[in-house]
Amino acid sequence: MSLKVGAHVSVSGGVEKAVERQKEIGGNCGQIFAGSPRTWSVAEYTDEEGESFQNGTRDEGQNPYVIHSTYLVNLGTPKDDLFEKSLNCLQSELDAAEKLGVEYVVFHPGAHTGSGRKNGIQRIAEGIDELNIPEGVTLLLENTAGKGTTLGRSFGELREMIEKSSTPEKKLGVCLDTCHAHAAGYELREKEGFQDMIQEIEEDLGLEKVKVLHLNDSKNEKGSEKDNHQHIGEGNIGEKGFKNLVNSEKFEQLPMVLETPVTDEKGYSENLAKIKKLKN
Repeated sequence: MSLKVGAHVSVSGGVEKAVERQKEIGGNCGQIFAGSPRTWSVAEYTDEEGESFQNGTRDEGQNPYVIHSTYLVNLGTPKDDLFEKSLNCLQSELDAAEKLGVEYVVFHPGAHTGSGRKNGIQRIAEGIDELNIPEGVTLLLENTAGKGTTLGRSFGELREMIEKSSTPEKKLGVCLDTCHAHAAGYELREKEGFQDMIQEIEEDLGLEKVKVLHLNDSKNEKGSEKDNHQHIGEGNIGEKGFKNLVNSEKFEQLPMVLETPVTDEKGYSENLAKIKKLKN
């Protein structure tokens, strides 16, 4: 079975340009931002733009797509103003996904910033329930590296957020980021450790909840809690880790999205080629 693998591409110059950029690097699924990732602004797309993007992705066989939420979103915050801003931003991104025919919106759950783990998780669940998740769109919580008061480093914590929410479970899922998992202490390189991670996902979350994979190698050691992405096979996860992943029957049908570095020497096309080469 051929892999569903693509990369996070720019929408600069118009959202339909993302389809061309994905084609250039050899991707058959992908991820975009619906605005500037370091601001609260989210683009409002016209019906024409939505149609153009959907036609493009269909014609090129690129599916599914993911919208990655802005980095400012924090549903775990005890601060009401930041909570409201986060909700408004996420809602705009969900609405953009509906317009563009994008299946998934992924966000980092957030940090409790001192209010405590229990309160932070409860706050995230309450935030999810405030959102209107459109038909055909699934909201995904991304696992985190676990630094500071960040929530969502374990699959059990992600499950708690989903369970405490009263939003229908079919509207919610998880995006598994390899660099974050490695930074949080999960073993991807050794067969036994990798199987332990799979078992934890099965027991603490449910494998059916994982809808998308973010493939990123890591510049740091396992358990470092540092989120520094590296080219596939050149970091501390290494080729062995990604070989385990792309050949795992548990994950092989999932869309895999690269967020690896883009430099003058190497970009997404080389990283995509490396992933395809690791598939048995």
